[in-house]
Amino acid sequence: MPQHAVRVNVALEGPIARLRLDRPAKRNALDDATVAELHRFFADPPDVRAIVLDAAGDHFCAGLDLAEHVSRTTRDVTAHSKGWHEAFDAIQFGKVPTVAVMRGAVVGGGFELASATHVRVAERSAFFALPEGQRGIFLGGGGSVRITRLIGTSRVLEMMLTGRRYSAEEAERIGAVHYVVDDGAGAAFAMELALKIAANAAHSNAAIVQALPRIADMAHAEGLYAERTTAALMASEDESRVRIAEFLNRKRS
Repeated sequence: MPQHAVRVNVALEGPIARLRLDRPAKRNALDDATVAELHRFFADPPDVRAIVLDAAGDHFCAGLDLAEHVSRTTRDVTAHSKGWHEAFDAIQFGKVPTVAVMRGAVVGGGFELASATHVRVAERSAFFALPEGQRGIFLGGGGSVRITRLIGTSRVLEMMLTGRRYSAEEAERIGAVHYVVDDGAGAAFAMELALKIAANAAHSNAAIVQALPRIADMAHAEGLYAERTTAALMASEDESRVRIAEFLNRKRS
């Protein structure tokens, strides 16, 4: 069987893994091979404390590679969507936090991919859109769940119906991204954030990215129960005791 070209490149820089989508000629559109590479990486990442996800070229990700999609049957699309769900779940509920760096197109499946990451940095060139209505398709990478929780169902509905684009500044205002930086400054800024994240206790980072979104989905009483259980587990870690003691000693000195 012929080997496909590498779609995702990985570089390790100390406690940080830098992951880069590498299909610039296709504006980093997501085909099945790219999604499979993402899934393999996030399901079993290297021994790092944080991940930075960016993309080669002028665009973060133009979404689904429609060339693969045009002849799919209903069964094919169901299986395809399930594959995306599993890959993006591995990002959202992974072992370490992920910081996304976005520029240019963050469209359709690219927006869905970004919404699965934990901290989102947009360069000023970034624009966000959900053109599924114009393509005759529907969100299939978890966007109807994740993006609606970021910016609200009403905004997602309007974006899909009208093809509206949001600039980076508008995306920050509505809650789709956390930071907006100048063009060309995103990678360095994301590395600064990743290093701050990497300095946290690893078990706390894992609880934050895995427990918090699940607690947010729970009813009130169940959420409080899960919160106090998670808090108790975190406090029982030896590293937690050491960090608290160090903090108290600094305050006394």
